[in-house]
Amino acid sequence: MIEKAAIWFRGGVAAWVDMARRWAALVLVLGGLAVLWGGNYVLDNLKINTDTTDMLSPDLPFRQNSNELSKAFPQFSDNLVVVLEGTNPDLLDDGAQALAARIRQQPQIFGPLFDPAGLDFFRTNGLLYMDVEELEDLTASLARAQPFLGTLWRDASLPRLFELLGQALETKDQAKLPQLDAMLDAITTTLRAQMEGRPGRLSWQRLMQGKEPSQKTARRIMVLKPRLDFASLRPGEESMEKLRAIARDLRLSENFGVRMRLTGSVALAHEELASVVDGLGLAGLVSLTLVLGLLLWGLRSPRLVLATLVTLIAGLIWTATFAIAVIGTFNLISVAFAVLFIGLSVDFGIHFCLRYKEEIQAEAGTPAALRGAAEKIGGALSLTALAAGIGFFSFLPTDYLGLAELGVIAGTGMGIALFCNLTLLPAMIALLPPGPGNATRPAAHFFDLKAMAGQHRRAILGLAALAGLAAAIALPQARFDFDPLNLKDRSTESVATLFDLMEDRSQGPYSITVLTPGPAQAEAIAKKLSGLPEVDGTTSLAQFIPKNQARKLEMIESAAFFLAPALADGNRAPPPTDEARAKSIRDLMGKLDGASALAKTLKDFTAKPVALTTLETRLLTGLPGRLLALRQSLDAEEITLKTLPPGLIRRQVAEDGRARLEVHPKEDLRDRNSLAQFVRAVRAHAPQATGAPVVILEAGQAVLASFFQAGLLTLLAITLVLALLFARLREILLIFAPLVLAGLLTVAAGLIFDLPFNFANVIVLPLLFGLGVAGGVHFVSRERAGGDTQAVLASSTPRAVTFSALTTIGSFGSIALSSHPGTASMGLLLTIAIILVLISTLLVLPALMATWPASRRPMRPI
Repeated sequence: MIEKAAIWFRGGVAAWVDMARRWAALVLVLGGLAVLWGGNYVLDNLKINTDTTDMLSPDLPFRQNSNELSKAFPQFSDNLVVVLEGTNPDLLDDGAQALAARIRQQPQIFGPLFDPAGLDFFRTNGLLYMDVEELEDLTASLARAQPFLGTLWRDASLPRLFELLGQALETKDQAKLPQLDAMLDAITTTLRAQMEGRPGRLSWQRLMQGKEPSQKTARRIMVLKPRLDFASLRPGEESMEKLRAIARDLRLSENFGVRMRLTGSVALAHEELASVVDGLGLAGLVSLTLVLGLLLWGLRSPRLVLATLVTLIAGLIWTATFAIAVIGTFNLISVAFAVLFIGLSVDFGIHFCLRYKEEIQAEAGTPAALRGAAEKIGGALSLTALAAGIGFFSFLPTDYLGLAELGVIAGTGMGIALFCNLTLLPAMIALLPPGPGNATRPAAHFFDLKAMAGQHRRAILGLAALAGLAAAIALPQARFDFDPLNLKDRSTESVATLFDLMEDRSQGPYSITVLTPGPAQAEAIAKKLSGLPEVDGTTSLAQFIPKNQARKLEMIESAAFFLAPALADGNRAPPPTDEARAKSIRDLMGKLDGASALAKTLKDFTAKPVALTTLETRLLTGLPGRLLALRQSLDAEEITLKTLPPGLIRRQVAEDGRARLEVHPKEDLRDRNSLAQFVRAVRAHAPQATGAPVVILEAGQAVLASFFQAGLLTLLAITLVLALLFARLREILLIFAPLVLAGLLTVAAGLIFDLPFNFANVIVLPLLFGLGVAGGVHFVSRERAGGDTQAVLASSTPRAVTFSALTTIGSFGSIALSSHPGTASMGLLLTIAIILVLISTLLVLPALMATWPASRRPMRPI
């Protein structure tokens, strides 16, 4: 029954190809019109979803918890995080204030701005968040420095500063100026920076807080929720470019010594998409170039190469059209379908063209050669397309939607590729038949397969068995990289900035969020979690209420009593002359110890022409802003839940009253064991917990489950198909033997090259069975017709298998050139797998066939 069905199918394929030949011109015209329409449709509707969480089923419990949090607090989605950094906190604050003011002028582009450090609430009440001891020391220090600060408030000039320093030096008493030594050192450092042409300004904030002068980078973080243009392939591009334009206009780097970097989900998605698209664009170009070169080498006919490339491009456009029409958007994995299609579709063309040339060399005309090639190889091509489709479609019933979408696209693409190579390709050949060309040489052109399969088969099988056994022993050591951050390109600004922020675990992405019924419940859970060894701390709304407010307010009120009059508005002194500035330097030098660092620096400074106004700017430009901030902080009032800023409350309490609780880890969660322990500890008290650690852990488990499910489905489906078509146990085992060996060796290669499985390359092993079966099918199918291993090796089949694999290797290898680590790892592991399949098919399979010969009764090919 199956034999009759196979005969009918081969006859149907031959009739279809013959029809395409007879109506070649019409076929190509209709095909060309379909390609033009499809290409235009793709250009108008192409979209790529960069959200990695959308790659998993929304029905998974952890996805439902995450989605519930996003619905309650939508302001945490689609954010753009602005990270400002500088060595001078005074200038950092001034630059941040200038940037924030410009951002607020364009709410239609940037949306709401959350800048905690710039909120009037925290600038007024910031002293209440200090420890009692720290506040006591600060207010005492400010009380002693009141005359000094009051004088500079009215006259922030170089002569006045040096006059006050001289008075403090004369009295030999630091009571009037507690930070005298620190100030002298800071002035020395600033002077040297100007003399050496380096940026550097005096930080009054550090001096007033009693901190030593330091070059340590200060940081300011703002969060935007910009308008996104989802009609564009890069929705966040406009807001990011306008933000960078504002930074250039403000000259943040030149005027404030501030570096601005962008991260957050919007920037990460934007730059990851650019990384993927640029990488795949390069991969596509390299892939096509390699395929073209290999086709010229393998087919030895420019006309056949042209026909194969036209067929390939048409199939690629039609597959993309199908993907957009059915799925709507590509994801970061499914977007790789194009390179995969190039590598796989061209295989059909190579096998068909080489078999066509074989028929031509048997002195058949083009019509007979096309019909003969279709009849003799159409079944094998259909079977390999089916097997590849099974490998892709195997992810469809799993929870891994990202690979399921790739499976639908690429699996359907295999059917499209088969259709194109049995329709467009013969039509092109019929219109442009190749010349006689060179005789088709078998794979012995590369090395003597006959000798290898005959004389050395025992050695080959022995080495293969040892390699397979060693790989099987190493199999338990294979690991899965669960962290999606490792799939991102660390050379991009957004990812590099994110990793910098991760050094502070209270700001990094590895914190758990618990959605609670209300603030009271959040505080109750926080108390339970704070005592866990895995927890470094928690953040909830109640923690924005400072402790010991009554005592702190007394100290602030006392400080205001003597500082407020000194910082009252009044007449400002006129700017000094350069002569007055120069005289103040000479006067200060006369009061300094000649051996002191400042005295030596001032001597060198005055030995050559200097810009005294620049020195005054470097030393005093940050002071007015700090004194204004100090004056504002003296107006602190008691903080209650009702007096907290609405913007802050909305980030902690949803409109329906539910409250967020953030839980920060104590250990580095890039270690999987630490991450698992942290998640388990928190979920023991808050089962509904979500956030990056929970998503990473659960997503990894879901992907692994999908991997095993897809692998099992692929194996069972292909086994069933082979059992139905080949019937003989020997032939099925021969087809599977090189695949099993290649699979084991692929896992071992991943260990050797430190290439763990991850969210992107986990598709490799299921695909290995779906794609790798092709070589075995062609060998065994050819053997069924010839009944002799040596005859198979002398035919065009080994050459076709070799060049098909080489084109696939070239395509997959080009993906490895991508700057996107996830895409590159998929390409690299696929390349390794196909290389190992090729070696196993060309060496191990013929050795097995020769050792276990078939019956002498020839059978029809599949």
